[in-house]
Amino acid sequence: MSHDHFELLSNQALAACAVTYFLALLAHLYQWAIARSLPITASVPATATATAGGTDTIVRTDQAPGEQLDEKSDRMAMFSRIGVTLTVLGACFHFVAVVSRGLAADPVRVPWGNMYEFTMTGTLVVVVAYLALYRRYSLDWLSPVVTGFVIITLMVDVLFLYTPVVPLRDALQSYWLIIHVVAAILATGMFTIGGMSSALYLIKERWLAKGKTSTGYLARLPDLAALDRMAYRTQAFAFPVWTFAALIAGPIWAQHAWGRYWGWDPKEIWAFITWVVYAAYLHSRATAGWKGRNAAVIALIGLATLWFNFIGINFFFGSGSMHSYAAPVLTVLLH
Repeated sequence: MSHDHFELLSNQALAACAVTYFLALLAHLYQWAIARSLPITASVPATATATAGGTDTIVRTDQAPGEQLDEKSDRMAMFSRIGVTLTVLGACFHFVAVVSRGLAADPVRVPWGNMYEFTMTGTLVVVVAYLALYRRYSLDWLSPVVTGFVIITLMVDVLFLYTPVVPLRDALQSYWLIIHVVAAILATGMFTIGGMSSALYLIKERWLAKGKTSTGYLARLPDLAALDRMAYRTQAFAFPVWTFAALIAGPIWAQHAWGRYWGWDPKEIWAFITWVVYAAYLHSRATAGWKGRNAAVIALIGLATLWFNFIGINFFFGSGSMHSYAAPVLTVLLH
């Protein structure tokens, strides 16, 4: 296959993975729609009608209430399996898109030379991390959040960040690029998973404070303590990886590329700000015992600085950053 064929394959595989993720999202949304009429603990009374989530549902007289609940539970489980299977298939298409993007370059290179490629690879890491942790931490509750996030991010990536395949810039011609960016992408994916858990913690905490019913998606989320643990574990894993990427591999790469370890570049500054926020998050948990709401707020601030460093720098600083590898369309949008 020629380099042009690999570029076409990458574009087609990315479109296929987006469609597959969308079908997975639909399956999970239908799964949780069923849950709205399926109480978690309470049984349906043996009467003509039963209240579920504040709406009356008709119970067939020739079908026992318990059988009706079992049927809905089976349908939930079936659509959960369909959603996860489609997500795995989408991840395979996604992987093909990333690999073929690198093979499309002449000479062949790593597929993260600009924002489009970094976003494509970063979203793949989010999906792979979710699938890797799915069984161990029973992440069925995270499925619609992950698939929805990836679909929206890929849509923005294709519409606004797409760049034709070009050779790497001279500053990127270093094996330290591979080390630095792989670590940064891995940390970004795990921080994003942790941020999702922190956001759901705050949403469920507010939902419980309002005394909502015991049905639906939020009711089936893990308890607040479990959400807090999930957020902590993923972000505690990501922090040393980010430390290595931003404060060790990054400066070494900068020395190879530009002859200095630190140059107060906007990307470097915001990478350090992200490191400080997450260091404060972990330190506050270890010393002050901050858990729950306070920790979730700090984690989301850290996630905001992380994504601003990734996208915002290119919009607000443009050519002022030596790390700006944005697509030309960004310049058009800014003007």
